[in-house]
Amino acid sequence: MQSAQPGQPARPTGSAPTLDIHGLRVTLPGAARPVLDGVDLTVAAGETVALVGESGSGKTLTTRSALRLLPPGAVTEGAVRVDGEDVLTMDAGRLRDVRSGMVSMVFQDPRATVNPLRRIGDFLTESVTLTGAMNRTQAADRAVELLRAVGLDESVLRKYPGQVSGGMLQRVVIAAALMGDPALLLADEPTTALDVTSQAEVIALLTALRERFGTGLLFVTHDLELAAAISDRVYVMYAGRIAESGPAEALFARPRHPYTAALLASTPRMEGPRGRLAAIEGQPPDLREPLRGCAFAARCPLATEVCDQRAPLPTAAPDRPDHRAACHHSDLLEGSAVDA
Repeated sequence: MQSAQPGQPARPTGSAPTLDIHGLRVTLPGAARPVLDGVDLTVAAGETVALVGESGSGKTLTTRSALRLLPPGAVTEGAVRVDGEDVLTMDAGRLRDVRSGMVSMVFQDPRATVNPLRRIGDFLTESVTLTGAMNRTQAADRAVELLRAVGLDESVLRKYPGQVSGGMLQRVVIAAALMGDPALLLADEPTTALDVTSQAEVIALLTALRERFGTGLLFVTHDLELAAAISDRVYVMYAGRIAESGPAEALFARPRHPYTAALLASTPRMEGPRGRLAAIEGQPPDLREPLRGCAFAARCPLATEVCDQRAPLPTAAPDRPDHRAACHHSDLLEGSAVDA
């Protein structure tokens, strides 16, 4: 894959996806069923893909699988390919190469990512110098270029994390994630700890950097409106399974899974009549209990006997082959629209 340094053309979008997760199952000790159960997900070069769902649905674990950052004792099936190579089966040396350059991750809380006792300049340059990817001079120049790309000046290099705001530190963490010129950027709810203004700035920054460098972006969020605004495609996750996937505009305008429709209905909005927010009754299924049918059946208003007996397979909409939903009754939602 072609590299893209600051000021140079972005990577071309090829036919092979930057990230290709296929049939991923992850089982943890003590669980009666997989935490991730047959997950399929792709991210192409230069594409933003959003992964949405309630807490505990498996979003973070799916994202971390691209770096093989899995819990102790995890048993995996399936494949997680980054530029065609399976992360789950590669040796330790190759995995280290992937983690140090090809794939980077921006975590939810920037202050949990950096060492408060070291200067920001050390944080930015340490990884690429230790791996031998750059010498000190090259790393320092790269750090300055990326700080400018995220809207900061080089004086930040001399500061400690406690001397900058949360929004500035999140920009620093994004710059650090780009130091090795990754083909794939994983962003695990990177705006949750920020105020509204900083959130908007970080989102605009990620979008601009993706367009400039051609980096594939997997963006994890609870915020459906944010996902609709920034993503090309969206995956909706529930209880370790992909409930629905498709182009962002189509998925939010015409959801094909009752869970997606329920999430959209429970999203707060400034416009429209005032009243109590809609809520999804019940709780996700317990990992300590086996699951035979549809994971959402106990909370679904459309559920019938078949939903308890057999897990649905993803099927495409009649007029939208790239819009898929794992629901026995998705035809009942066809043609319906949600005012997003």
